[in-house]
Amino acid sequence: MCGIALLVGPGAREHAATFAAMLDTVRPRGEVEETLLDDEALLGTHRLRIVDRDRAVQPWLSADGRWALSYNGEIFNFERLREQLLSAGHELRSISDTEVALEGVLAWGEDALLRFRGEFAFGLVDRHTRRVFLARDPAGVKPLYWTLVDGRLAVASEVKSLVGPLGRGIVVHEVPPGHCGWAEPGEAPELHPYLDLLRLGEGQPMVDDLDDAMDLVRRTYREAVRMRVDTDLTVGVILSGGLDSSLALAHVRDMHPDCVAFTVGTEGSEDLAYARRLTADLGVRHEVVTLRPRDIGLADVREAIRVSEATEYGDVINAVVSLKLFQKVHASGVKVVLTGDGSDELFGGYDMYREISPEQSNALFLHKIQHLSRTELQRVDRTSMGNGVEARVPYLDLDMLTMAMRLPASMKMRDGYEKWILRHTFADVLPDYILKRHKNPMSYSSGLHERVRLFQPLFAGIYRSYGYEAIGPMRRDFWRVLQDADHDLDRALADAENARDFTAAEHAREVAGAVKWNVINGVRATRRRLTRR
Repeated sequence: MCGIALLVGPGAREHAATFAAMLDTVRPRGEVEETLLDDEALLGTHRLRIVDRDRAVQPWLSADGRWALSYNGEIFNFERLREQLLSAGHELRSISDTEVALEGVLAWGEDALLRFRGEFAFGLVDRHTRRVFLARDPAGVKPLYWTLVDGRLAVASEVKSLVGPLGRGIVVHEVPPGHCGWAEPGEAPELHPYLDLLRLGEGQPMVDDLDDAMDLVRRTYREAVRMRVDTDLTVGVILSGGLDSSLALAHVRDMHPDCVAFTVGTEGSEDLAYARRLTADLGVRHEVVTLRPRDIGLADVREAIRVSEATEYGDVINAVVSLKLFQKVHASGVKVVLTGDGSDELFGGYDMYREISPEQSNALFLHKIQHLSRTELQRVDRTSMGNGVEARVPYLDLDMLTMAMRLPASMKMRDGYEKWILRHTFADVLPDYILKRHKNPMSYSSGLHERVRLFQPLFAGIYRSYGYEAIGPMRRDFWRVLQDADHDLDRALADAENARDFTAAEHAREVAGAVKWNVINGVRATRRRLTRR
């Protein structure tokens, strides 16, 4: 995967310094800088070399030189698609998903995007007409942003790549998940959904039989993981010690010969205890990042906001911890990891799913999935790629998304457990101590959340200082909006459109709670140290 930047329009070459600054901003996402500089089209990539590492040089050009592609992501079924292209008479010059992305769009148009099983975002430039085709994967795992300045279209993988080099005052737009479209020269792109996340599973029958559901879950998840471990590189797994990441680790261990787990947490926390026990039982190498609450300061919070561009408070808190984790992954020389993100959204892993009516559960599932691209997935992308690590998300494979929408809520939440169908389906894969463990968010269980929460009133100001309001304001987490709406989902969805920040009183309550927690636990920690002496 990569970081990309494009500047297309009249006199683009005269703004080469601006383009260079755009591209330099996404430098941490890759290992090598590759560019194509025309008079009216500047394209560049910082490429993280994963597939066909020596030949898949970007921007990738079509054989006739007309089309140029700046591409971020991975198409996991590219080998099968490559065979289809060869059978249709296309001459290919590499064994890479980058070439398949370009040739696939030329051969099949936007229908190619539904053939791609992967996580991707790209800009395809017609060097003759200066038209630009933009596209993003169905779940929005990989980011893509654009703005129009003086008749020139600027596109990049991160907001900071636009607001810094192009200056304050611009308005930045996100290419939404599952969207694509053309930008005519000097005009804004006309984007439309090639897949509507709010209609996932529509028209398909619900899977009411438990045995059929278990078979479907097992087959779909195994295939999603299998595609994402098809590499000759070491594959890491971000392991929290919870159900989702433990399930990923068990499958990767069975499917790939070189696997390593990474865990971050406070020494003595449940997360580390469960993760250490599981890796020992599976015989998997385990790298641990121990982090004490008092190790986190304002500089860490500021860096987490700068890197993550997070627009919700909870994502900032988690980004602080994620940065420490992915720094360790990078230092270990691992470039590919799998994560458990997306499972909570698909299978009812949050308390909010139990606090609304069963009739509204699917609407909430779809809302959460639709907005993952600017919340959880944005945090994962920025903190991983900001350290040159490609994070793959099997739970958000398109087949997984569609399958999960066909399962009734009663299979997702049952017998007091969230994600019940996963626990039941994979009871033969995971030990009981994992299967019976309830969700326990990592930063909460270790005290790291309460430490970062001390700085919460500063989040929005730091966010604005980087110019990120060009994409939108920092806002309260959706679970809080739902709570304030007395768990009326329709009302919460309407309120969420206002993107309201915390009030001064709400900030004060949050900080007071965090101060109380930190003082009490600081005293307890001191007593424990004195007792050990």
